[in-house]
Amino acid sequence: MYSLKRQLLLWLLLPQLVLWLAGALFSYRLAGRYANEAVDATLAQAVRSLSRQVKPMGNGLLIDFPRAAQDVLEADPNDKLLYTVSSPPGKFILGNRNLPSPPSMPASPPMGEAQFYDGEIDTPERPELRQGAPVRVAALYLQFGENPRDQQTMLVQVARSSANRELLARRLLIDTMLPLSLLIVLMSMIVWAGVGAGLAPISRLRRLVEGRRPNDLRPIELDAAPQELRTLAQAINDLLEAVSHNVQSQRRFISDAAHQLRTPLAGLKSQSELALAEAPPGPLTARLARVHESATRSAHLVNQLLALARTEPESVTRQPLTRLDLTRLAREVTAELVPRSLLQQVDLGFDEDEPLADIEVMGINLLLREALVNLVDNAMRYAGRGATVTVQVRRAQGSANGSTASSAASPVHGHGHGHGHAAHNAPGSGSMAAQVSHECAELLVTDNGPGVPPAMQDKVFERFFRGTHEGNGCGLGLAIVKEIVERHGGQVSMTNVSPHGLQVRMRLPLAAAV
Repeated sequence: MYSLKRQLLLWLLLPQLVLWLAGALFSYRLAGRYANEAVDATLAQAVRSLSRQVKPMGNGLLIDFPRAAQDVLEADPNDKLLYTVSSPPGKFILGNRNLPSPPSMPASPPMGEAQFYDGEIDTPERPELRQGAPVRVAALYLQFGENPRDQQTMLVQVARSSANRELLARRLLIDTMLPLSLLIVLMSMIVWAGVGAGLAPISRLRRLVEGRRPNDLRPIELDAAPQELRTLAQAINDLLEAVSHNVQSQRRFISDAAHQLRTPLAGLKSQSELALAEAPPGPLTARLARVHESATRSAHLVNQLLALARTEPESVTRQPLTRLDLTRLAREVTAELVPRSLLQQVDLGFDEDEPLADIEVMGINLLLREALVNLVDNAMRYAGRGATVTVQVRRAQGSANGSTASSAASPVHGHGHGHGHAAHNAPGSGSMAAQVSHECAELLVTDNGPGVPPAMQDKVFERFFRGTHEGNGCGLGLAIVKEIVERHGGQVSMTNVSPHGLQVRMRLPLAAAV
């Protein structure tokens, strides 16, 4: 895996580095050439001045080189001029003996034209010049003599150490490369910032996609983005639209099929009930009982599928949120289910921990009612005959979608009243394990049935998962509860209670104070 930002920076900064190195090399060579030209100009002037001090006289030479002229040549203590006069070339007359000879001695050297070359001093006479020190030498060939046939050749050489020339080249290089380096650094910072700013829309697009739920198929909206990224976003939106269309078609099919099945299943259920009431005991009655049981389970499955369709995001977004009194809603649902609890011989009760306090949440009445019905119905189905089911609403410390701060539930005690609507002490009202700075609404449904193994407590909230084959459930009740609670920004969980039983906890955020 490679980073697009790293690739862009590599392709943008690496050429700058290569160009900087090439510029440094070119600047160094250019500075060396300019330094050589400056040094060669001074050497040419010095060698011509020295040659004028050696004057031909007849067939000999008159050397007019006073001490003052020597002091002029050696005025700079750090870069003294070295000179040699030889005639014929190579036969020492005046100056320093150890100057390097010209690279080649032509048969007819150019007269009166200075030549320049680099060399090294073998055994220096001066302490400031080490052995093998590089020097720059200017050589000038001259002819002297009155008789053209007897003219002789004289070689005048002037040399200067290359240290100053290299120092001058380095200074030129530094003066050239320092602003260039600062410019490269500034350009690199601009490139870095520009690449980061250019790739920022990709990060925004990633955050828009990462923060979505799997069933959120709304189009991606980018207010300001490059054309290439808009094209990518449009392609993703087209894909999301196609997926959304397919999902909606499947949901519409399920909803339509469920609606179409409700009427014949209701008729089949009622007809099987009438047939069971009129049929005499025997094998036919047993078959009719199985048909009635299948019709009842099918009708329950259809109703659950319709409820699940109402919890989908498209359905939820079309329904407005209203301020609801959760205590009142739970009390009404409990009262509505009392007849069913009496038929199933379950002791159903509602405990009002705070009778004078309003526990209000923002939600959809129909969906929250459906969630409460499913919780209580699930408890009555699997707790068994003779069980006790308790509903309680209270305030709790903690986040609605985080871990609870309440202590573990206490054991459940039987009602002893049997009519299913009297209040009693609720479990789970122990002390706080940790105090949190904000509150949430908490609805508890507790029974004293067999409970659910801890390994299965997360799986029971999945669709069509059944923890037991007993009863006529379809594995959608708790999945519907989870969908509804999460649509309201809450959380649902369950835990076993001692000595036996199960407590399902539904936590919702409290409505803001008016």
